[in-house]
Amino acid sequence: MKPTAQSGGAVASNATATPDLATALDQLWARFLPEIRQRVNILQGAAVACTGNQLSTEQRTAAHAAAHKLAGTLGTFNLAHGSDLARQFELVFGSEESPSAELSRNLADLAGELSSVIESRKTSALGTVHSLAPPPK
Repeated sequence: MKPTAQSGGAVASNATATPDLATALDQLWARFLPEIRQRVNILQGAAVACTGNQLSTEQRTAAHAAAHKLAGTLGTFNLAHGSDLARQFELVFGSEESPSAELSRNLADLAGELSSVIESRKTSALGTVHSLAPPPK
């Protein structure tokens, strides 16, 4: 069965499909979490380099690739806000132009927010709902 949308931007799976699907997603999450964290670390490093106006071509390329992969991966795990944040990084690091000073300062905050979204993902259990809404400000 397909997941069903609920108010507040949350998704809950049909009760008959939930245990198997939730277990499979949790196993995949556990398997890919180290790689996901590594990609966030790449983005954090690139953000720091931007603030010091020291972003190398290699860092930009690695950050763009990491952001692209994170955007898709996080979307697969119903972390829409995390996917949106990763897309912002993808746009910044996909450009040949250096980020403005203001944007460079904001990248570190975005990287921290992205890390928080990832670390806040709860493993599924029957009846558990993953929020797709951005965290409150």
